[in-house]
Amino acid sequence: MGRYILRRFAQFIPVFFGVTLLLFFITTVLPGDPVALKAGEKQLPPAVYAALRHSYGLDKPWYIQYVNYLGALSPVHYTPKAGLQFTGPDLGESISTGRPVTQMFSETYPYTAELAFTAIGLEIIFGIGIGIIAAVKQYTIWDTLATLGSSILVALPVFWLGLMLQYLFGILMKEWTGGSFYLPISGSGGPGSPFDPWVYLVLPGITLASVSTAYAARIMRSQLLEVAGQDYVRTARAKGLRERSVLWGHEMKNALIPVVTFIGLDLGAMLSGAILTETVFNWPGVGLMIYQAIGRRDYPVVVGGVTLVLVVVLVVNLLVDISYAFLDPRIRLGANAEG
Repeated sequence: MGRYILRRFAQFIPVFFGVTLLLFFITTVLPGDPVALKAGEKQLPPAVYAALRHSYGLDKPWYIQYVNYLGALSPVHYTPKAGLQFTGPDLGESISTGRPVTQMFSETYPYTAELAFTAIGLEIIFGIGIGIIAAVKQYTIWDTLATLGSSILVALPVFWLGLMLQYLFGILMKEWTGGSFYLPISGSGGPGSPFDPWVYLVLPGITLASVSTAYAARIMRSQLLEVAGQDYVRTARAKGLRERSVLWGHEMKNALIPVVTFIGLDLGAMLSGAILTETVFNWPGVGLMIYQAIGRRDYPVVVGGVTLVLVVVLVVNLLVDISYAFLDPRIRLGANAEG
């Protein structure tokens, strides 16, 4: 089992270096000068302009910048006077704001995590629940409604759905009820807000979870129907077990494996920052900050954000791989045999 985890972890190392290396190369060929954008309409003297580029390391070739960036990512640094010190990873300094990138992400990432876990909770409850109902009630009105509803949600663009929810529950609902009941359509609340903080999560959480919930329901339905035809399930029914015992004791474990894979990967994507959802609802998370940094050519924020996103995705993928060993005994026995 331990060897299985180490082997999966080792596979992520070339992915990390490959993605970050490609990212650094792309930032050098993109048009736009972050120092000039920071200066705005002001004409900087050549000496000041060169000094600013040197202070951010932009005057060096991209591969030198990449090596320096990897060195700054190390949580342990050595100086002749202080020796080895644990300082944590250094993602650099924002060109547009002058603030440490690590500090900026520490302030925005809790909002992204809050939104991601809200959406995943909705996806697990409604996606798996609807999929089970559709499979158990196959060819009934409930199955038809579940299949039709999931097909519609998959076809809807996320940003369009977010705008429609804002219009319906934030504008029309306010007009219909005379302002007595409606949902906030932007931001995350704060001092003096008329809503509790959790209310601001309702519309963006539903928007972010919508498409994923539809996919999870369809995968759950198809997997349950496929497992229901297996020999061990027919044997369990032949022994006289109740349908509830057959469903939860025999079918669910194998049927959940593809669903766990999808939800795990989806959680990694959501924790990476839902750019469309956060932008539509002006949610102050990582996705919105990276989107704004791209427009300003604030490369330290963009590179730091993508690096953070990459690490989160790799960690979540590793946890999903480990969960297989608990859901599928064949993987667990194979890992023990190798270890």
